[in-house]
Formats: sequence, C-alpha cells, structure tokens
Amino acid sequence: MLMCENSVYCLTVLALQTIVDPMDSLEQTGKDLARLEQQLQLLLEQTRKLREENSSLQDRQESLVAERAALVAKNEEARSKVEAMINRLKALEQS
Repeated sequence: MLMCENSVYCLTVLALQTIVDPMDSLEQTGKDLARLEQQLQLLLEQTRKLREENSSLQDRQESLVAERAALVAKNEEARSKVEAMINRLKALEQS
C-alpha cells in the first residue's frame, strides 16, 4: 500500500501505476502473441512435413502392393508351368 504525505504526489504515483500496469500487461500480451505465433509457425511447418512424408509413404505402399501383385502372378504362372511339367513327366512314365 502506498504511504505518502503529499496527496498530489500520491495521486500522481497512483495514476502512473494504472498507466504502467496496463502497458506492462500489453507488452506481456505482445510477447505472448509473438511466442504463440512462433509455435504456430513451427506446428504448420511440422504439419507440412508430415503431409509430405505421408504422401510419400502412401505412394511407396501403392508401389509395393503393385509389385507384390506382379510377383504373386508370376509365382502362380511358374507353379502352373511346374505342375504341367510334372503331369507331362508322369504321363511319359506311364506310357
């Protein structure tokens, strides 16, 4: 609490405190906003990078799925050929 003998001085000090306090508050709010803006920029950049990485991973997955399908088809073709050869060999043995 402010203790003073001169009432004009006391009023001046009180008036200055009411002016300075909001200025400090305004300054703090500005700093807080700047910090939040910086954090938001970092989050936006991280989001952009994650979207790019996600897209790249989805493209890679599609490529691997297509490659796997081709290998499965090739494997099935090879299995059919081997089965056909085995059947021909069995037929040759029986004749």
